[in-house]
Amino acid sequence: MSKRRVGYRWTICALLFAATTINYMDRQVLGVLGPTLQHALHWSESQYGDVVSWFSLPYAFAFLGVGWWLDRVGVRRGLATAVVAWSVAAVAHAFARTAAGFSVARAALGLSESANFPGSIKVVAEWFPPRQRALATGIFNAGTNMGAIFAPIVVPFIALRWGWQWAFVVTGALGFVWAIAWLAIYRRPDENPHVDAAELAMIQVDRRPADGAPVRWTTLLGRRQTWAFVVGKLMSDPIWWFYLYWFPKFLDTRYGVKLSQVMWPLIVVYAVADLGSVAGGWFSGTLIKRGWTANWARKTAMLTMAVLILPTSLVPHAGSMWTAVLLVALAAAAHQGWSANVYTLASDMFPQSAVASVVGIGGFVSGIGAWFFQRATGRILQANGGDYASIFLVCGFAYVTAWVLIHFITPTMEPVASG
Repeated sequence: MSKRRVGYRWTICALLFAATTINYMDRQVLGVLGPTLQHALHWSESQYGDVVSWFSLPYAFAFLGVGWWLDRVGVRRGLATAVVAWSVAAVAHAFARTAAGFSVARAALGLSESANFPGSIKVVAEWFPPRQRALATGIFNAGTNMGAIFAPIVVPFIALRWGWQWAFVVTGALGFVWAIAWLAIYRRPDENPHVDAAELAMIQVDRRPADGAPVRWTTLLGRRQTWAFVVGKLMSDPIWWFYLYWFPKFLDTRYGVKLSQVMWPLIVVYAVADLGSVAGGWFSGTLIKRGWTANWARKTAMLTMAVLILPTSLVPHAGSMWTAVLLVALAAAAHQGWSANVYTLASDMFPQSAVASVVGIGGFVSGIGAWFFQRATGRILQANGGDYASIFLVCGFAYVTAWVLIHFITPTMEPVASG
């Protein structure tokens, strides 16, 4: 009789899920409080856009080095350090009183949160065989939605009773607890006493041999596989961040939804998105089990998600708040299914020693795109009196465009040779 029904690798995946949940709670607090802070601190639309954009710019530049750093120090120390740093930055928001002060806190948060996804993808590459990586990625990536679900539940409760400052303090403190648990539990599979020989053999099945030498990111820029991953991130991440930071404000502007009422619309959006994250990874993984190549399994899943996102362009014309919420929920779910597969492209096409660096490059470019998109959104809304139509049009068609470009860049998605 087997002593363990569920492999220890899923415990590691659960820890990544928890870290990602905390990560998104910390960044979503500002989105939930956006209308409240804008009214209390007298921010214009462009000032709010600038404040949220200051998360993206340091986040982007940190990706240039964070993948390189994680490939060298390892994910045990690296992720623990990053989570402690971003928790300090999250708490620091409570002490800001001006747009400039919030911008500094956002910059610090973005700088430190940049390690979460490169580190998590590297952990998945270490702990899971290729056929399970998209599912594992989808599960930990579902933490983005869980964090976005918890935020509108917890933040209004705290802010309406004790003030908005305590919302940043309470949510920010959770990361310290996670870091302690991570350091106590995490070891590589071949060093972990909880991994038996059978599970280790499963983890290592079909694994590409690692060369042991981290690859310079400057070298990776010459690989078309890198640019396929970059396009997938650049054209989708800014849209996701738009939902995080601007959708509560859209509901306030279009339907008069205030802080005490925003909980259920946001819970619906991100609960549905959670299902999409897991389903997207499961879908491509199932196709691979049925004999499909990784190339066509990933691309079929991604194209399906891109088509489901097209109706997002109709959100500003929705006849009711709940119609708008359901359209965004569908788009958010499809985005997460897309994201699970895009992240997996890195481990499909690159050796383990380069995965975090490739994810870092993609994160840098998409972060720059998000910085530009948030600032542009604020200025567009300032100029047109709060009309979101053109912005949602971009959100609807970005993914189909990205899929076409990815297929053009890597028609067969052949792996990059080690060394």
